[in-house]
Amino acid sequence: MQIYMVGGAVRDALLGLAVHDHDWVVVDATPEQMMAEGYLPVGKDFPVFLHPQTKEEYALARTERKTARGYHGFAFHTEPGVTLEDDLARRDLTINAIAQAADGSLIDPFHGQQDVRQRVLRHVTDSFREDPVRILRLARFAARFADFSVAPETMDLMRGMVAEGEADALVAERVWQELARGLMEARPSRMFEVLRDCGALAVLLPEVDRLWGVPQRADYHPEVDTGVHLLMVLDMSARLEAPLAARFACLTHDLGKGTTPADVLPRHIGHEGRSARLLKDVCERLRVPTDCRELADVVAREHGNIHRSGDLGATATMRLLERCDAMRKPQRFEQVLLACECDARGRGGLQEQAYPQRQRLLQALAAAQSVATNSIAAQAQAAGLSGPKVGEMIHAARVAAVAQALGLPA
Repeated sequence: MQIYMVGGAVRDALLGLAVHDHDWVVVDATPEQMMAEGYLPVGKDFPVFLHPQTKEEYALARTERKTARGYHGFAFHTEPGVTLEDDLARRDLTINAIAQAADGSLIDPFHGQQDVRQRVLRHVTDSFREDPVRILRLARFAARFADFSVAPETMDLMRGMVAEGEADALVAERVWQELARGLMEARPSRMFEVLRDCGALAVLLPEVDRLWGVPQRADYHPEVDTGVHLLMVLDMSARLEAPLAARFACLTHDLGKGTTPADVLPRHIGHEGRSARLLKDVCERLRVPTDCRELADVVAREHGNIHRSGDLGATATMRLLERCDAMRKPQRFEQVLLACECDARGRGGLQEQAYPQRQRLLQALAAAQSVATNSIAAQAQAAGLSGPKVGEMIHAARVAAVAQALGLPA
């Protein structure tokens, strides 16, 4: 048997990036030979084995044949006669179709090294069209490698796949998995630019796709176009190193602007409520995890109020904290404020502006949390009060604490 390092490890080494994981392909071997050497079989769809010491994955060289629409519609062939070039030919992009032999030499039948040098994302063969997940993967790589362009012929191929309905066959779990990974890349905006350019965004996230071409008030949004604003917000979320839940909230915070009636544009009165309703549909369709779903809902509903919170009195500020469930979930509230800062700074020419609302509301929250609720409850009980009356006393004490902390009238 011959063993070659393949895929991302080879690519990243050529790019001068740190290599954290290795993938290996084994040529001229059978499952029985692998197990005889101590490798542990783990693959369900095709033979993949774990190395007995390193636990890294070793896959038998394979080819694949399309048998049905969608991600799972493949039959795999892994006989010893499958060559290394056969295996590389089934891979998605040329930069991922380079193998390295044990002596360090590179096997590059599809000119991946050239595409690395020229910073191009290019499909290996026309078999790319057989797997719609590759559209999402390429878009994610565009977000990771921001200085790479998509080869024109590859973009044309993806547009054809979308037109043929391949994107409609993508399963929710895989769509979310790739979107989540793309959101966490260095330039998440590029993922959505690529998906929009090939038409896949309109299929997978029509609520997001319709934001382009929707105008906003230039005095608030110098970039005007809502879709352009969204891309700026996403890149700000990466710049501020926001966690996934906050980045997803950035993606979905303005969905309602895509349904603003034309006769009231560029004003978007009430878009927060529409955003929350559309968000619910997106989350159900893509089976978004609960933490991402709940944080995005708060941001969609309250980001306008948070932006305007500097004008709120103590009572209104406390009500805002309560609507955000900040007292029970302070860590989530911090992420809500981070997403709102990304929104505020994701605007043309305003990327460096301060966002004092974040610190002010955290100060208000700390003041409200400092109220000794047990002591107030004991006083209420001593006075013969119970139930809602106790809650009213606690609320009043928190409002007073917020007023004092922010220097507001009592």
